[in-house]
Amino acid sequence: MNRFVSFFRESYQELTLKVTWPKRNELQNNSTLVLVASAIFALVIFGIDRVFETLLGWFYGTF
Repeated sequence: MNRFVSFFRESYQELTLKVTWPKRNELQNNSTLVLVASAIFALVIFGIDRVFETLLGWFYGTF
């Protein structure tokens, strides 16, 4: 049981004293970047899906 208490105590100390947390401004910038990249990626996948849907619809419609 002492090992578990020691583990949690050391983990807490490491998270509060040794970890360098990013500033709020940096987090906002990174979150915005991820949001924009995700939106662009979703639009590209949507476009590819529409192209394949149209091509396959045309292909199967000819037979």
